[in-house]
Amino acid sequence: MSCALSIKNLTCKYDDQTTILKELSLQVEQGEIICLLGASGCGKTTLLKAIAGLLPLSSGSMTLNCMTIDDGEHWMPPEQRNIGMIFQDYALFPHLTVEQNVAFGLRELSATEQKAKVKEMLELVHLEQYGERYPHQLSGGQQQRVAIARSLAYKPDLLLLDEPFSNIDTQVRHELIGEIRKIFKQQGVTAIFVTHSREEAFAFADKMAVMNHGVIEQYGTASELYYQPSSKFVADFLGGGSYLSAKRLSETEFDTELGIIEATAQQPIELDAECELLLRPQHVQISASEESGVKVTEQQFMGDHCRYVINANGHKLFASSAEALDIDQMVSVKVETQGVLAF
Repeated sequence: MSCALSIKNLTCKYDDQTTILKELSLQVEQGEIICLLGASGCGKTTLLKAIAGLLPLSSGSMTLNCMTIDDGEHWMPPEQRNIGMIFQDYALFPHLTVEQNVAFGLRELSATEQKAKVKEMLELVHLEQYGERYPHQLSGGQQQRVAIARSLAYKPDLLLLDEPFSNIDTQVRHELIGEIRKIFKQQGVTAIFVTHSREEAFAFADKMAVMNHGVIEQYGTASELYYQPSSKFVADFLGGGSYLSAKRLSETEFDTELGIIEATAQQPIELDAECELLLRPQHVQISASEESGVKVTEQQFMGDHCRYVINANGHKLFASSAEALDIDQMVSVKVETQGVLAF
């Protein structure tokens, strides 16, 4: 694959004082869908603006399809970058029909070519029957599909999406995410989208960049980040885990309140040093046992399964079980060591 977007050592400041992005680097390949994932204020939207040319760089460089778009000396205006943007409020023109909205960026084409392209795009997003309607006559999901059709109509080299699913009803969000991902893959679209939802990131992206205070903490596939987080920040942000105090005994063994557990150290940890083990719920298997000193303190119904919280000698741990358990029930604990990480 060839690199579509290359960002090297990018720094952005507001008012030349407040640093928002710090020495950030990112490589995006042709046809990849990349998610910028992080809490509010971490720099996600700022990075989109910088890529689009709406915010100047303090230092660093960016190239798009091997062409420099900003390096401090050479700056390409936004309208020349061939980058599309889709916002969470869709930004459709309320006084134009669906067809007119999609055709808005096609003014250089003849009327016949415009009509053919609009027809093609509406068929692509399954809205061919809605061309004469106005945005207010559509659902949120339909409006977002119109915004995507309009952006794809002029074949941008890169598509930027700022929380594109946040205004969509939960009931249809997952279906829409699947539909749009399929469209992007069919069209070979290179896209970067912003979200604070790990579920959206897992479902939509090929790779994820977890951001924290203007830097990328870790970049990779969803499975890489979930199962091999480079830091506690990444592990905590992707969620679903708990920590158990431990002491390193050997290369792979750690002494804990639950006995000796095998784990992989994600950071340098000296022998006999205090550390913490990251335990996902699937690592902590519990079953009813009146002889145990461990109690179920919470039960979380997850739809197709239950997640439990146990109190193990003062440690609050997420756990799973093959049997139905009640709050305050005493349980035995077995730790499955495959994939346990030490920090």
